[in-house]
Amino acid sequence: MGARPRTRRRARLASYRAAANLVRAARRAGVTHLVHVSVTGADRVPLAWLRSKLGAEQAVADAGLPWTVLRVAQVHDLVLRMLTAMTRLPVTPVPGGLRLQPVDAAEVAARLVEVTLGAPAGLAPDLAGPATHGLDELLAGYLAATGRRRLRLPVRLPGRAGRAYRSGANLARPDATRGVRTWDDFLADRLRRGVGQP
Repeated sequence: MGARPRTRRRARLASYRAAANLVRAARRAGVTHLVHVSVTGADRVPLAWLRSKLGAEQAVADAGLPWTVLRVAQVHDLVLRMLTAMTRLPVTPVPGGLRLQPVDAAEVAARLVEVTLGAPAGLAPDLAGPATHGLDELLAGYLAATGRRRLRLPVRLPGRAGRAYRSGANLARPDATRGVRTWDDFLADRLRRGVGQP
């Protein structure tokens, strides 16, 4: 369910103000290229947290400084933490229609260096992983890789936010830059090192 309009406005305003404080500090320091990392779908998914990211983007754009905003999909480590937490329960709720494009943190860092050293670009192409996965698919792969079994309970995300996720509003825009390292490669590497194990 999406947040109430007043809550959304408050969250967006708080992030705008925080980013505006950063902008003022950047201006005082003589920064000539302000770079901000945001999240894919910030302008399309009606959740307070994502709207707050959009508010921060707006503060950067309004700064009067040359700027670049890089929207990034969910990093592999975040997806792993999410799946690990979901499977702590004996029955795992699985939101239907939710898709993710996990991207490697090292690729995010490399892209961030590129945009920081490059010319200001305004809203840069999104950065997402090489493939789009349903949450059910990610969960099934995680359970198989860890040798765990869980009952899975399909749930429907309600409201406008649920519709937005089911329509793919959280996914990268068509002109997105795509990472190379796959979710499966990341997961196998982490499990070999004992990270994400039950």
